[in-house]
Amino acid sequence: MKTKEKIYILFLLIILAISFFIYIIFTKNNTYAKESNSGVQNTRISNAKQVDIYEIIKKNTVEKQEETIETREEPLEFITKYKTNNELPKGTMQVIQEGREGIQQISIKRIYQNGSLIDEQQMGTKVIKASVEKIVEIGGAKYTSYYKVKKGDNVYTTADRVEVMLEPDGNSQKLTTIGKNNELKILDLNDNWYKVSGTAGTGWVKKESTTYINPNEGFDESKYGAKSKEQLLKELSFEMKLNKPSGLTLDQFKKILSDPKDVNKIFEQNAEYFYYIEKQYNINGVFVAAIGIHESAWGTSKIARDKKNLFGYGAYDSSPYKSAYSFENYSESIDLIARVLTKYYLNPAGTSIYNSEKATGSYYNGSTLSGVNKRYATDKNWANGVFSHMKYLYNKL
Repeated sequence: MKTKEKIYILFLLIILAISFFIYIIFTKNNTYAKESNSGVQNTRISNAKQVDIYEIIKKNTVEKQEETIETREEPLEFITKYKTNNELPKGTMQVIQEGREGIQQISIKRIYQNGSLIDEQQMGTKVIKASVEKIVEIGGAKYTSYYKVKKGDNVYTTADRVEVMLEPDGNSQKLTTIGKNNELKILDLNDNWYKVSGTAGTGWVKKESTTYINPNEGFDESKYGAKSKEQLLKELSFEMKLNKPSGLTLDQFKKILSDPKDVNKIFEQNAEYFYYIEKQYNINGVFVAAIGIHESAWGTSKIARDKKNLFGYGAYDSSPYKSAYSFENYSESIDLIARVLTKYYLNPAGTSIYNSEKATGSYYNGSTLSGVNKRYATDKNWANGVFSHMKYLYNKL
């Protein structure tokens, strides 16, 4: 064999040796499935954890909640004190000290879910500026008055100091101050004001500081009539306007609120205040009484008995008994709820109401029971419950 052929054969052998060596190494690092009668064997398994797609979806769609504590300032309503004046006829009243609102700071917890507000709770209050109580004298004489004043009538001042204003507005320019028992002639009427003329000139005075009964003459009951039961029942309806007086007399209020259901005699003994709130705040006093009956179960609730609070005023869900306002007497709670309803619920924003104030209308949805129900109570049947008490009371006339 020639030398070249030998070299060529050697070269082929080396190539085959290298190829066999590579084949051995490769087959050691791979495992193949072998067919058998029982199926697949020696299948390679991944070291990665098995994926739970439902768990991933759940984690990515979980609802997120956030809580915030916020504070805001709101008016602190004043308390009204009533005092009996035996020189004034029943059914009349006079203000001897005007009330002034204070300021309170309210803490609110708000709960948001996915960015949307789902709950709001009042957590507490702090007084920033104290309010000043209003003092009202009410008639305690033996005679009662029902007369409605009109243009051309003479009226007489009942307070020791009566301010005569340029306009029917407590913030208007004061022209002068006159004393008690001054005779004035009515030139015009504007809500809670009379335009009058007298020895001190012409101007506007608050009607609550006057009476049409001449203090130098006796009271002639035959001159002053009251609405009949038929007239009053004709005005009663579920959609009646509640931002005006019912028209009941003081004696009629006492009659309808004298009831065996009133086991503690709370409504009977405070009937006159439902009459006086009508004269001050242009609100239906029977409506307010019906709320008190509905909320306190005729004055038998713990809040009504312990705190003299017939309406659960100030209570919030997290601690209703603890947060409910306490009053010295029931007249204070009756007066306060009447002002709150007048200012926030029964009149649109900007309406002239009492003490030269304007209604804020914060929760105004109409001056009817259904309108008040939308923001005053979460119970959708609240209006129906209150109206059933109103019907009951009206039918006792």
